Formats: sequence, structure tokens, C-alpha cells
Amino acid sequence: MTAALAFERSTWDELVQIWQHLDLPNKAWRAEIIEESIVMTPPPGHGHNWIANRVHRVLAREVPDEWGIFQTSGVAIPLRSSLFIPDVVVIPLDAMPTDDDPTPIPAGCALLAVEITSKSNAERDRKTKLWSYAHAGVPLYLLIDRFAGDGPSVLLYSEPLDGHYRRLHRVPFGDPIELPEPFGLTLDTKEF
Repeated sequence: MTAALAFERSTWDELVQIWQHLDLPNKAWRAEIIEESIVMTPPPGHGHNWIANRVHRVLAREVPDEWGIFQTSGVAIPLRSSLFIPDVVVIPLDAMPTDDDPTPIPAGCALLAVEITSKSNAERDRKTKLWSYAHAGVPLYLLIDRFAGDGPSVLLYSEPLDGHYRRLHRVPFGDPIELPEPFGLTLDTKEF
């Protein structure tokens, strides 16, 4: 009789250490911790990158210098045993760890998290990340859903409370969407 290997669950700190020391196939790959599992994602396609660039450019023109706009920063949600790398995230610069501090940024420090769906991860962005960002208290979650069943659309979730967003504003691609204060800007989605 042979025995199967038994694995103990990793603690949150152990998962983060494993994540920090992963050897990815190349720098364009992303590794995230999603509900206690490490998930690697290949680089996104050109359409995805085009939208991320457009969002980044609009934000860069409008946000104060004290805020950073990042496309490769990990944000941690220990309560959900998750660590995501949003497609775009806005974080006050004073909340960013120093270069020698490997600690992931608490997601609750983010003012805005943006996810752009790909065919392979759309449900994760629509459900798992929505739920997790709400639990972390991220004030605004912008979901750019290129593969929505009823047509490409942009969804802005706001007012997180008890792990849920209380408000949702949705527009089809082509219509503008307003990002409320502290942003107070309009994102034109015509080019999406």
C-alpha cells in the first residue's frame, strides 16, 4: 500500500513569501494569490493593453502628484487570502512601501482598482475580485468588461460596505463614465 502525500495549508505569510520568490517565465507574466492559490497569468493582449494605456493616460492628466498610478503593483487582501495585481491601481504615494520593504500594499490603501477582463479571467474579475476589493474597502472598483454577455461595458462599483458595493453604474463601450470624488473626472470609453 502506498500513501499519498499530505500538504498542510500555508499561512498567509507563507503564501506571500512564496509569491515574492516565484520565478516567472518572463517579466510580463503575472502571479496573483487568489483565495489561497497562486495563479500565474500570461501577458495580456494588445486590446487589453490599449485600454489600460487609455485609462492610465486619463488618470495621469487628472490625479494629484501625491498619488501614484501603477500597472504592476501587488495589493494584498489577507482577509480573502488574496493578493492581486490590478491592471491599473491608484494609491497615495505615502502608502507605498519603500524599495527595501517587500510587504505588499494593503488593498485598502487603494483609491481605485481597475480590472480589464480577458476571456480566460472574466469571471474572476466579475466575482472574486469584486467581492475581495469590496471586503478590502477599496472605494472605487472599475471593471472594464470586454466580454460581457450583453455587450462590452464599463462598470463602476462604489460605496463598499460589509464586503459589498452599494452602488453600481454601468455604461456600454462608447459612453462616458464619471469617476466621482476624489477623482471628479470623466472617462471617455469611445476608444475602448
